[in-house]
Amino acid sequence: MNKLFVIAALIISGLVVGCNQLTQYSVSEQEINHALQKRNNFSKDIGLPGVADAHIVLTNLTSAIGREEPNKITLSGDAKLDLNSLFGSQKANIVLTLKALPVFNQEQGAIYLQEMEVQDAKVTPEKMQSVVQTLIPYLNQSLRTYFNKQPAYVLKEDASQGEALAKKYAKGIEVKPGEIIIPFTN
Repeated sequence: MNKLFVIAALIISGLVVGCNQLTQYSVSEQEINHALQKRNNFSKDIGLPGVADAHIVLTNLTSAIGREEPNKITLSGDAKLDLNSLFGSQKANIVLTLKALPVFNQEQGAIYLQEMEVQDAKVTPEKMQSVVQTLIPYLNQSLRTYFNKQPAYVLKEDASQGEALAKKYAKGIEVKPGEIIIPFTN
C-alpha cells in the first residue's frame, strides 16, 4: 500500500511540474546576468561642454531579482569615470548599486529595466565622491534612457520550446526572488 501511495505521489508531482512548464516560463538571475554581460555597452558622455565633461563606462553588471525589494531588480556594477574640467583631468572608479522595475514588451518578447535609478555609489578615490554626487542626476537620466531602449533580456523563438511559447503567449511578468516568471495565461 505504501509503495502504491509513493508511486501515485511521484506521478502526480511529475504531472504538476510538466503542466507548470506549459503555463509559464522562468528567466533566472543567471540568464539575466549573462544577457547583461553580453549586451551591456553603456558608455556615456555627460556634463557641461567646455566646463566639465565626464565620460562614464558601466561594466560587470549583475542582478538580484526581487530579493531586496518586491517587484524590483537590484543591479550592481562598476563604472569608470574620466572627468575633464577647468581644473584638469581626473579618474575615478565607482561601485554602483542600481534599482529598476522589470517590464515585459510582448511585441519584442523582451524584458526592459525601467525607472532605473542609482541607489548607492562608492567612489575611489574618496576625494571624487562629491564630484560624482553632482553627476548622479545626469547619470540617472542617461541610465533610464539607455535601459528604456536597450532590453536586459530577449526571448528567442529558436532557443527552446519554453522560450518560443513565452514569446508567443506571454501575458506579462511576475517578479519572484531569483527569477522572473512569464505566465502564458491570465
